[in-house]
Amino acid sequence: MADLEQIFAAMGDNFDASKAAGVNLSVQFDLSGDGGGQYYAKVADGKLDANKGAVDNPDATLKMDAGDFAAMSKGDLNPMMAFMSGKIKVDGDLNTVMKFQQVVGL
Repeated sequence: MADLEQIFAAMGDNFDASKAAGVNLSVQFDLSGDGGGQYYAKVADGKLDANKGAVDNPDATLKMDAGDFAAMSKGDLNPMMAFMSGKIKVDGDLNTVMKFQQVVGL
């Protein structure tokens, strides 16, 4: 499995600043299982901050297995199918998650 810290660091590679104009959101990732942990991503002022740790009062929290997240980041697991099959649990605003997916390309 890819190192989660590397995956979060690489989120900026797919980040589309033009789609992030006027977007302010924060997403907490609670990843369970082998290599799991807490990670966050914040979009503000056309910039992305994604790293290990927690964010106060996230707009949405995604809970999933670390292996599923790694597969999703590589394109081996469709995020919508993972959500529909219960592999991803969302607490908070689902629209935030969808907007995050658009600006980060996850």
